[in-house]
Amino acid sequence: MFNPTPLNLPPYSAKIIKKLGQYYIFDELRKKHLILTPEEWVRQHWIQHLKHTYQYPLGLMKIEGGLILNDLQKRTDLVIYNQLGKKILLAEFKAPSVKITEKAFHQIANYNSIHKIPLLLVSNGIEHYYCRIDFEEERFTFLTELPSFTS
Repeated sequence: MFNPTPLNLPPYSAKIIKKLGQYYIFDELRKKHLILTPEEWVRQHWIQHLKHTYQYPLGLMKIEGGLILNDLQKRTDLVIYNQLGKKILLAEFKAPSVKITEKAFHQIANYNSIHKIPLLLVSNGIEHYYCRIDFEEERFTFLTELPSFTS
């Protein structure tokens, strides 16, 4: 029986199937079922939360975009674009059992040294952190709430 970790996110009707003893969750962005890992559980909840609560369009979201960092191939968990194709939000998701520490912020900051995205989201599904980057002033500000797509 599938018994997911309760998250500090709105519930949604996840499409979960079981094949050959393995659970899969439907990813609305890639239009296919993915192995249901704890991190994927968090990511799929966030996709729905971003869509329904913050009005970020699914068509402007991209999962696991590749990038090269220090000659290594890395993958971002989620990037969101505006209508002009400019990257506006970078998200890093962890499994609920993974505590959000400085290490997670270093990871997303390293990815963002390539992307240069003004809004960052780090979450393990329980704890959520939002940060606005001011590249001109070379500083960041933690936010208490994530801005909606239209703000």
